[in-house]
Amino acid sequence: MQFTSLLAVAIAIGIAIPAQAQISKGDVLIRARAIVVAPNERSGAVTPGFPGSHLGVDSSVAPEVDFTYMLSDHIGTELILATTKHSVSGRGTIAALDKVASTWVLPPTLTLQYHFAPKSHVRPYLGAGVNYTIFYHARASDSLVGAIGATDVHLTDSFGYALQTGIDVDISRRMFVNLDVKYIDINTTARLDTGAAVNRARVHVDPIVAGIGVGIRL
Repeated sequence: MQFTSLLAVAIAIGIAIPAQAQISKGDVLIRARAIVVAPNERSGAVTPGFPGSHLGVDSSVAPEVDFTYMLSDHIGTELILATTKHSVSGRGTIAALDKVASTWVLPPTLTLQYHFAPKSHVRPYLGAGVNYTIFYHARASDSLVGAIGATDVHLTDSFGYALQTGIDVDISRRMFVNLDVKYIDINTTARLDTGAAVNRARVHVDPIVAGIGVGIRL
């Protein structure tokens, strides 16, 4: 079912539930989502060895868990935890290599949210915060190794900002459906060590992270 169709059903259910105060100061909201991480990547050339080249980062789907603590009826703070695996592809003069590397990404993100209608069954919110992204288990692809030899791949960690919008819609007195979209500022430098040769490329990943799931109010 498409996100919009599921959300429409959830809103209809939420409207039908008898009115009752929903979230308030001190509440803890736990959500489990399925997320799509869709990079809006751009990169510089892989230099000095590959002028005219670029790197691309593919999308990934993964589960995610987040925790929100309500500091007041309207203000909450949310911690998002998930990890995804991404392929790095060659473009420009290295497009023939196709996949050049893969990496796992761990991007814990903390946002401060404003909940517009805490006593409603349909509760939109906006958030902004910070993100620290860790790249781990980066590996060169067989095609890259076959072209230039055994290569170690390293990607620097990233610190940036995050923007968020979303909506919670009740499906029972404590459970709700959630739709959430984030933009996360992620920048890294990819380093390829091939013997004594070192090549680098600056990559702006900057993904849109769209998720849908269910939550519970404690």
